[in-house]
Amino acid sequence: MGGRSLVSLVYPEEAAGAPGGLLFLLGPCVIESEAFLRHTARRIAEIAGLANIRYVLKASYDKANRTSGHSYRGMPLREGCQLLAEVGREHGVAVTTDVHSPAEAEQAAEWIDVLQIPAFLCRQTDLIEAAARTGRVVNVKKGQFLSPWDIKPIAEKLRAAGSSRFFFTERGVSFGYQNLVADMRSLYWMRQAGFTVCFDATHSVQRPGAGGDRTTGDGELAPVLARAAVAAGCDGVFMEVHEEPEIALSDGPNQIPLRQLGPLLAKLSKIHEAACS
Repeated sequence: MGGRSLVSLVYPEEAAGAPGGLLFLLGPCVIESEAFLRHTARRIAEIAGLANIRYVLKASYDKANRTSGHSYRGMPLREGCQLLAEVGREHGVAVTTDVHSPAEAEQAAEWIDVLQIPAFLCRQTDLIEAAARTGRVVNVKKGQFLSPWDIKPIAEKLRAAGSSRFFFTERGVSFGYQNLVADMRSLYWMRQAGFTVCFDATHSVQRPGAGGDRTTGDGELAPVLARAAVAAGCDGVFMEVHEEPEIALSDGPNQIPLRQLGPLLAKLSKIHEAACS
């Protein structure tokens, strides 16, 4: 069943009359510097062009939920959002970033095409309503503490605040302490309920707080879960990528090396084509 295609939600002018296709959300965890973002965006654009896929450029201007208060967070909202929007325009793609409060949602909407609600904040009514009122597309990351059916009240909040352009991102569910499990049944159930659903391949392999003052994870499993999610019928795939994940300033253990992105995109596109045929 499912809702509107993710392509038609983000790029309505390009999806008119077409069934849409698999949309990718690609980029680093956080903006580490202007030079870093420009270089990473250029590499992603080159790889995406060769793979002939449509994508959204993602990068957080601020990571407000870092495990340690001493960890790198990013840059000020205005500076980060303006930079991200500028880079997105250069490559002809929409951009997305996290927002953490109603005020941030209102400010970020001036530049950002898709406002992302972090998993830990997915039930914050004021934030949900503020994001909906901006008129921008809203991506709600399903919290690790929610069942697939718990997204319905969130959707009702979005609709009541005037939004019809939103989707949900599955990113695993808590499985004991410091571990997540990705239940592919969740993708099916949420789509059967009429929602557009994306799968977050990199955050689903996190081990929250397992590094003491940092989150670790099983990054090598991200491509495996991405393949399973596409076969299960998701509408999009969210993947954080980095030139050198081992030195990333945030969430390095879970990001996919850019050198692996091209072959992975090609494989996922083939799986999607087979699953939809």
